[in-house]
Amino acid sequence: MAKVILKLGDDVSTDIIYPGRYMATVLPNETPQFAFADNAEFNAKLRRKEVPAGSVIVAGKNFGCGSSREQAASTLKGYELVIVARNFARIFLQNSINLGLRTIVCPDIEASEGDELEFTGGKVVNTTTGKGFATLPLPKARQAIIDAGGLIAYTRKRVMKKNGSVA
Repeated sequence: MAKVILKLGDDVSTDIIYPGRYMATVLPNETPQFAFADNAEFNAKLRRKEVPAGSVIVAGKNFGCGSSREQAASTLKGYELVIVARNFARIFLQNSINLGLRTIVCPDIEASEGDELEFTGGKVVNTTTGKGFATLPLPKARQAIIDAGGLIAYTRKRVMKKNGSVA
């Protein structure tokens, strides 16, 4: 089970996730420190490592809208967060897939901060409320990239398999 550590509404832009003033920082190992930088309390929890890997951010519609900055996905990947949203902005979703960030499309999700979620059999179960919500699966090829840890890891694995090497 995973705990909801942040509940957000609709239209959360990449500038909220990763403010533009930090755009000079692009290395994936440096971007996480700026996750939700304008939410000082939440950012501090992340930086103090008080948020375990696999923790969940729940959001409404159009999560990751705005600019196409890849850092918005890499900053969340740096903490190994899971993002459950009613839907995602197209470019953010593709950046997330490429980086191996676990994203779950759940159009009817209902959860509050502190709730415990379980991901099973094509649905999200809020074990705190006892309600279950259907998810929309990503296409198999996109899910395979996430499962491999991102596009680079996926490609490396495929090349090694093609060449008869063990990944």
